[in-house]
Amino acid sequence: MSIRFTIGFIAFGLALTFEASDGHAAKLNLSAYQGAWLEQSFNCEAVYASGGKSTSFKKPLDIFAPAFVVSGNRLTTPQASCRILSVEPTSGNRQILNMHCANSVAANEVKTIMSSSPDGGLARYFNEQDTTGTIYRRCR
Repeated sequence: MSIRFTIGFIAFGLALTFEASDGHAAKLNLSAYQGAWLEQSFNCEAVYASGGKSTSFKKPLDIFAPAFVVSGNRLTTPQASCRILSVEPTSGNRQILNMHCANSVAANEVKTIMSSSPDGGLARYFNEQDTTGTIYRRCR
């Protein structure tokens, strides 16, 4: 049975810490995506713990927080850890991130459509026909 995962809804159940980006991110053209991101209507301090050079999800972990961290070629949600395998351009300034994601139950290939915006935010799109997307802002 195949399970389709999306960034915001994969059960991982562990608080994770993320370090600075690596050279592989530049090869994949992920520089615009690096950092801790949160849906624009939420409070960064409620989701992310402060501390040094790394970013971590606050404990107790809110597994439903619309948040993710991109560090190097890793994208991590409160519920899953993903390795970004490739980035493909699509219509406009959108890109498809092809990832291998895993949680405590399963692992699967995932495609996520995203774009950066001039104001420094990101939009994640449900599919190719989605014209508005979900807007995220950088917390750290």
